Amino acid sequence: MTSQADIDSSSTADSSRAWLRLAVAVGLSTLGGVGMWSFMVALPAIQADFAIGRGEASLPFTLAMIGFACGGVFMGKLADHFGIAVPLLLGTGLLTLGYLAVGLSSSVWQVALAHGLLIGLGCSATFGPLMADTSHWFVRRRGIAVAIAASGNYLAGTLWPPIVQHFIASHGWRATHTGLGIFLVVTMLPLVFLLRKRVVHHHSAADSANFARRQASMPFSPMTLQVLLLIAGVSCCVAMSMPQVHIVAYCGDLGYGVARGAEMLSLMLGFGIISRVASGFIADRIGGVRTLLLGSVLQGAALVMYLMFDGLISLYVISALFGLFQGGIVPSYAIIVREYFSPKEAGTRVGLCLMATLLGMALGGWLSGVIFDLTGSYQAAFLNGIGWNLVNVTIMSWLLIRARGGSLQARTA
Repeated sequence: MTSQADIDSSSTADSSRAWLRLAVAVGLSTLGGVGMWSFMVALPAIQADFAIGRGEASLPFTLAMIGFACGGVFMGKLADHFGIAVPLLLGTGLLTLGYLAVGLSSSVWQVALAHGLLIGLGCSATFGPLMADTSHWFVRRRGIAVAIAASGNYLAGTLWPPIVQHFIASHGWRATHTGLGIFLVVTMLPLVFLLRKRVVHHHSAADSANFARRQASMPFSPMTLQVLLLIAGVSCCVAMSMPQVHIVAYCGDLGYGVARGAEMLSLMLGFGIISRVASGFIADRIGGVRTLLLGSVLQGAALVMYLMFDGLISLYVISALFGLFQGGIVPSYAIIVREYFSPKEAGTRVGLCLMATLLGMALGGWLSGVIFDLTGSYQAAFLNGIGWNLVNVTIMSWLLIRARGGSLQARTA
């Protein structure tokens, strides 16, 4: 039995209402996504203010990613039971409280706890749950719709770093965080109201039949596949986190200034938007595993370029290429889940994969800072990222080979 706020999916799939919701979802993801990207810009100022090492200064980002990772599963379950508006309301409140708490912090541990318990958890409502909610409103254009929803997070990474850097330079990091908290509650609440309707999604017999055929041809169990996807998610994002988390500090160390680093981060994530949308089209043609493998190989190539070149223009170019290469990696996990698992399990399994990628970002952000403190250079940190990236490439290559072999056996049986 459905409530007056529920809408049957058969009358709304791929409709103008669905596209309007997608636009609102991108807006919310862009606003709430500041919780994932603001600390990269604030890191040098916070490190200098508290006179601490780079590894210790990276802890707030690590805790934010842990909160983001765990929060994605929790917020997803809330969305499954009550609709997307409930986790979005909770997320907006947590983000607001988190940024206000950072503005009042007197130690790096207070900053870290505010990021982990409030900002990361609140930000999680504007990523995975919005992607899952979007998937229920589209059938024919589901792949591109999910990719567009995922791009809101990178749009946040494109727009917010220069804005945050400007206000930190002119008003300080504490006042900037306080202002962000006030701004988010004022702008996000009206958009959440527009998403108060929820769709009643019915899985078709065709979906179930397609899943049964895929299960019959799979050469490995669902549990094995899930575990491999989790390991791959951690590995690819440990590698991904090195430029994303430390590019601002890296540019400061090279003498180019943190403002140039913020511009590179913005450029990187701007090209990541193009990559995320394009990955939806690519995956529709070659599948999720091949799309993820392609992105991982290219991401590794960009990390090698960071080792070879450190000129200002070179870093701008490599940062743009890095964003273009890796932007489609994370959405590919959602596509793989829809290809290999039951539609009824999609929400939980997508949440688990996204949790793994975010834990990888958390581990990589902290690990790169520790390696820098130990070596006094980011060269070893880039090598560390390349090694983790090879783990992801190996897993995706193995899955592709085994899946191809399983399909061949099924056709010849």
